[in-house]
Amino acid sequence: MSLRISFALLGLLPLAAAALGAAPAGKAAAPAGKAASPAAGAGDAFPYQVFETTLANGLKVVAIPYDSPGTLAYLTLVRTGSRDEVDAGLSGFAHFFEHMMFRGTDKYSAERYNDVLKGMGADFNAFTTDDFTLYHVIGPSSRLATIAEMEADRFQNLKYSQDVFRTEALAILGEYNKDASSPFFALEEKLHDVAFHTHTYQHTTMGFLADVKAMPGHYDYSRQFFARFYRPDNCVVVVVGDVQPRQVFAAVEHEYGGWKKGYRPVTIAAEPPQREARSGHVDWPTPIQPIFYAGWHVPGFSDRTVDSATLDVIAELLFAESAPLYQELVVDKQWVDLLQGGADSRRDPHLFGVIARVKSTDLVPKVRQAIETALADLHTKPVEARRLERIALHLRNGFALRLSTPQQVATEVSRFLALTGDVQSINRAQAQYPRVTPADVQRVARAVFQPPNQSTVMLTGPQAPAPAGAGKPEGGAHHADRR
Repeated sequence: MSLRISFALLGLLPLAAAALGAAPAGKAAAPAGKAASPAAGAGDAFPYQVFETTLANGLKVVAIPYDSPGTLAYLTLVRTGSRDEVDAGLSGFAHFFEHMMFRGTDKYSAERYNDVLKGMGADFNAFTTDDFTLYHVIGPSSRLATIAEMEADRFQNLKYSQDVFRTEALAILGEYNKDASSPFFALEEKLHDVAFHTHTYQHTTMGFLADVKAMPGHYDYSRQFFARFYRPDNCVVVVVGDVQPRQVFAAVEHEYGGWKKGYRPVTIAAEPPQREARSGHVDWPTPIQPIFYAGWHVPGFSDRTVDSATLDVIAELLFAESAPLYQELVVDKQWVDLLQGGADSRRDPHLFGVIARVKSTDLVPKVRQAIETALADLHTKPVEARRLERIALHLRNGFALRLSTPQQVATEVSRFLALTGDVQSINRAQAQYPRVTPADVQRVARAVFQPPNQSTVMLTGPQAPAPAGAGKPEGGAHHADRR
């Protein structure tokens, strides 16, 4: 399950730039030959000074000084995820390399890599999404040079044998089987398969099961995949924390300057408009409450119009815990014990998803009707402007709450870099929330929440003897646990 649920971030936080550690007004001096963004202004959602440069080989480097004495977050973004897996029968390799990148080089074996980082007290891991793969090291800023050396080495000189490849591929099959034990994973997999017939979003980040099973036989293809996508002109190094931009740029230039460019983007087939409602079913083998999961096609992320922001606002209007629909179904009538809805930010058109875990089978039609009626009401019933103002403030404050550590800052920056390639898209996107009007809500709702645009999956099993405890579905990103 991979819904982006902004309403989970409860509470309000003043947006005053000074309170969040913004740089003073005016322009900050950039390192010689390097570019710096303007200092954060009072209206900016992102309050920190951003320094950027691009090496001759296309590697982009972003340095953000942050008040975290002695600590830094060193992230490497690869703008390749399962979205880029266009070769038939070969899905799952973006996630595969999240694992393989910890298998070592001639200079730093897997054991030595682990030992050196653990010896300096660093935390390191990675995760894969539909659109990107992200690697992180959180460690002492005094060891910047060493971290840069180790990360540059594995991105340029990854080495693994066929036996190691097969072992890891079988481990990934085990991870798939573990994920498949979750009803939410089964629902996500089925909904993607129903809603997408052409685009690579048809498969989840894990890939199709048949492809994962066949992966041990594709060693040569794995080397081709690495050579194609793990190139400097498809990557960004993001360093946040107790650092000087000049030192960051110098360390990265020294370690990555010899990395050869050569990224070749893939051509991804666009998903045609959906012309009729689609449905699917998942039979669960053990007693379980029925789960309703629906998706409507929505445009890809944009920071240039209010449409993406409007979808986030609609998620708040209907599926926040304070929303009337949530109060009706979860609190008052107690027909469901899990209700979530929202649209992920994706590079290409994706889905606005709604999921409801229903207390009993006989209540499913009533719950579905209530959800679809609430969505249809947005077509004709204008939302109060004051309510939109409160939601906009809540969403902006929720974003501010996600900037409380160097890793969180670096992750948010990387997410927007993956979407647009531009750090300033953060401010452009956040600025759209206050601009959403009642007319925008009606317009977007009419365009999206139409029966022909809807795909629905039901998961049912033998009747549960008693309602299961409330819980939240797993996130859509897959992590390699290397600690």
